[in-house]
Amino acid sequence: MKKDILERIREYSTAAHKGCRPQGDGIEPKKFVPGTDSVPYAGRVFDQEEVVAASSALLDFWLTMGAEGQAFEEEFAQFLGVRGTVLTNSGSSANLLAASALTSFRLGEKRLKRGDEVITVAAGFPTTVAPLIQNGLCPVFIDNDTQTLNARTEMLEEAYRPGKTKAVFMAHTLGNPFDLSAVTAFCKKYDLLLVEDNCDALGSRYDGQLTGTFGDMATQSFYPPHHITLGEGGAISYARDVKFRSILESFRDWGRDCWCASGKDNTCQKRFKWKIGDMPAGYDHKFIYSHIGYNLKPLDLQAAIGRHQLKKVNGFIESRKANWEHLRRGLKNLDEHFEFQLPAHAKNWSENGFEWDSSGHKSD
Repeated sequence: MKKDILERIREYSTAAHKGCRPQGDGIEPKKFVPGTDSVPYAGRVFDQEEVVAASSALLDFWLTMGAEGQAFEEEFAQFLGVRGTVLTNSGSSANLLAASALTSFRLGEKRLKRGDEVITVAAGFPTTVAPLIQNGLCPVFIDNDTQTLNARTEMLEEAYRPGKTKAVFMAHTLGNPFDLSAVTAFCKKYDLLLVEDNCDALGSRYDGQLTGTFGDMATQSFYPPHHITLGEGGAISYARDVKFRSILESFRDWGRDCWCASGKDNTCQKRFKWKIGDMPAGYDHKFIYSHIGYNLKPLDLQAAIGRHQLKKVNGFIESRKANWEHLRRGLKNLDEHFEFQLPAHAKNWSENGFEWDSSGHKSD
């Protein structure tokens, strides 16, 4: 019966969602009418596979995060080439979890405490900054460059205060990587934690390396205008240090200390054998909460959609680059009137491509 239902859903979606299918999927593009049609800056792109996957998960009625969510976390980490990913319900929640993780006692001497300063940028999305304030941290703003729209990294040293500055948390604006060479060198010099807000920049590269893989953590958003969509949804990846996983999961899942997945018991095989702090010996580990946390899990059907979106992500990335090039060429006659955005380290754009500065670094 389920197989029959999903086959009908596949037929329905194929017929009903033609306007949302990826380029080159046998659908003739609608003819653009100047002066009448609008130009959407972004939107959801999907085919029948996402609809079938979501419907299949719904028919199973395992609504909270489960097997699909765990599979998406693994596949997304493989795409980025990082140690792991923790899935959450939005990019804003991803930023909140990343900022909260910076304050965890499990980081030891690297832990950020109330009043510690975090360098960020003066113009950006509010949920990059709000989680710092929500965690009692002090955002220190540096200015944005008018052409890259990213942080003016020459201001980093001016923003640094010995003993107070503990981290850098900033976004790759509109998919344009910030100067990762300068920022990572600065963080290494002063032993600072780095969080990349990669919500707009999935698939962007700096010196050939994917953004979201340079810092200690990176956040992603899967809202419909972004590269892939889960309807809502977000994620936090950690490039190297695996202890961030248990910290992030704890803050995401009510602050609990136990790491058993939903519906699982006694994964550690010592559920009643723990001794933590002043807790009684043998207290049930599944009911020990070590952080003041939240409930920010996604639905499993969102992850089911995301797994099929992830299969299309490379095509989406190339389409966005082609769209940018098409629009930029079409607006070339307005060069004297506008200061168009440029990638980090680009000096100029022409129909032959970008002219790069002498640093040897390139962003894409």
